[in-house]
Amino acid sequence: MKMKQGEFIALSASTMMLTALGIDIMLPAFGELRNDFDLDPHSTETAKIISFFFLGQVAQIVFGTLSDRFGRLPILRIGFPLYIIGGIGAAFAPNLSLMLVARFIAGVGASAVFMTTIAGIRDRFVGNKMAQIMSLVFTIFLFTPVIAPFLGSAILHLSSWKMVFLTPPLFASIVFLWSSRLEESLPTNKRMPLNFPSIRKSMGNVLRNRIFLRYTTITTLLFTALSSYVASSEHIIGGIYGKPSLFAWIFGGMGLLMALSTFANSYLSTKYGARRTIKSLLLLYMLVAVGLTIITVSFGDPPNMLLFFIAVTLMMAINLAVEPNSSALALEPLGQVAGMAASVYGTLFFSIGAALGSIVSNLMSNSVSPLVISYLVIGISGLLLALNDRRPNDVLHD
Repeated sequence: MKMKQGEFIALSASTMMLTALGIDIMLPAFGELRNDFDLDPHSTETAKIISFFFLGQVAQIVFGTLSDRFGRLPILRIGFPLYIIGGIGAAFAPNLSLMLVARFIAGVGASAVFMTTIAGIRDRFVGNKMAQIMSLVFTIFLFTPVIAPFLGSAILHLSSWKMVFLTPPLFASIVFLWSSRLEESLPTNKRMPLNFPSIRKSMGNVLRNRIFLRYTTITTLLFTALSSYVASSEHIIGGIYGKPSLFAWIFGGMGLLMALSTFANSYLSTKYGARRTIKSLLLLYMLVAVGLTIITVSFGDPPNMLLFFIAVTLMMAINLAVEPNSSALALEPLGQVAGMAASVYGTLFFSIGAALGSIVSNLMSNSVSPLVISYLVIGISGLLLALNDRRPNDVLHD
């Protein structure tokens, strides 16, 4: 029986959820992991567990090329086993170095799943309709940060951090079986030949497209902010503010608002268009970043905990509302090379954003100023990039 749109959205959200689950569920377990690996209680080394997973997304560039040649489904079915094997390997790694290797492999698997999901959505939808579908996918997907920390904490009370790490590959196995109902979205007559001139031409078409570069840069900047906060959130709450018992509540509460914001974006992008919506959201992001910077400079670092997390929550919510719009706008003019475009898009924003985010995270041993300053720079830069797109608002079409 053919998969209906509602099931397709739910499955797409579940496949993308693997990336979030592979991060969020294990954050509460970092304290126990530090004890087992004899790390300093305030060590920021555990942030690398997140960063290496993100860096595995660099493989999207390979998977994108292959998916344009062989279709989306074969690449999707390569990604799942890599994610599962990497997840199991990380759980049983005898030291941090081997764990980071396993996490990178899991990230490579997640990159194949993530890229083919976005390319599959682009194969089926375009423009504002794609932004709407992406927002609905992200709304479901973003309930993961709401539930995952509590689930991780609950598992930790019953078992060890290893069982927490084994939960994502277990969930991936279930979704892998479900994905067998998915139909191929790239017809044979639209596939690209696998040779160097063809790859070079496709890559050139993507990298020369100014619209693609503009909105991919916006996503990369925002992902830098997101990855730096996620990787260091446990340290900020437990170490800098000294409230480890509040971690699951703060992280989960932020995830709930982020999910609600992407749902609201599905309405806004439909009514006002993706580009008008993204400009308004980035203006609001910049204003919040300016406010947080003023508070931090005026009242000391770290600033009041309540004010800090209100500001960060607002910016993270805006961040995730912007992403469906920026991905739709970046990929809209590149339907003929959607796999390549989705892979370059994912590779750039995941790998560069994760690398920059890791730098910010490592600077936050006793201070949140690096994060606050990065938010300000990102807010200003993102808004300027969006405002510089002066095309008529009706360029996108359904």
